[in-house]
Amino acid sequence: QVQLVESGGGLVQPGGSLRLSCAATGRTFSSYAMGWFRQGPGKEREFVAVISWSGSTTTYADSVKGRFTISRINARKMVYLQMNSLKSEDTAVYYCAQSVRLSTNAADFGSWGQGTQVTVSS
Repeated sequence: QVQLVESGGGLVQPGGSLRLSCAATGRTFSSYAMGWFRQGPGKEREFVAVISWSGSTTTYADSVKGRFTISRINARKMVYLQMNSLKSEDTAVYYCAQSVRLSTNAADFGSWGQGTQVTVSS
């Protein structure tokens, strides 16, 4: 069983940047795709980005494409989400998740972190 712990959230002004981190425990981290999802106030959880087990393939939601970058370091069992040009609509709890397949569907992700709050406000 894997445990995922997110960090790096906080309050940032519009146009600013944050980098979220997700630390994983467990021996099979490098075999799984890793994704980031978010849930804004009063909204459903939505897909943000996913990265393949090797890091060679990434997919992004249209709303974050060109602003966010997902990456991973398997040797450190870490996955990151670099968020630039943040907007107020990016305000949400961000979750790290693990899947056996490269997917944008939350139902395909079996392990989830507890989430980290990102607030974009002036």
